[in-house]
Amino acid sequence: MKKIIFGKGGRIGIMIALFAFGWFCGAVNQHKAEAQLKDIGKAVMEQAGEQEGSLGAVAKLGTSIKDIQEHLDALQKNVDTLKSVKSMLGG
Repeated sequence: MKKIIFGKGGRIGIMIALFAFGWFCGAVNQHKAEAQLKDIGKAVMEQAGEQEGSLGAVAKLGTSIKDIQEHLDALQKNVDTLKSVKSMLGG
C-alpha cells in the first residue's frame, strides 16, 4: 500500500517539477512583441491621419491622446521619484 502511494506521489512530484521547470524557462526567454508593433501602429495611425473626413480627424485625436498619455506617465514617474526622495529626507 505504501509503495503505491509513494509511487503515485513520486510521479506527481516529477510532473510538478517538469511543469515548474518549463514555466521558468518560458518566463526567462519570453520576448515582448510590443516594441515591434508600436512602430507599425504608429505608421497606420499616421496614414489614417492623412485621410480627410472623420476618419482622419479621429486618427489625429487618437495620436494626440496617446502622446498626452505618454507624457503624463513620464510626469507621474517623476512625481513618484520626488515623493520617494522627499520621504527619504524626512519631509
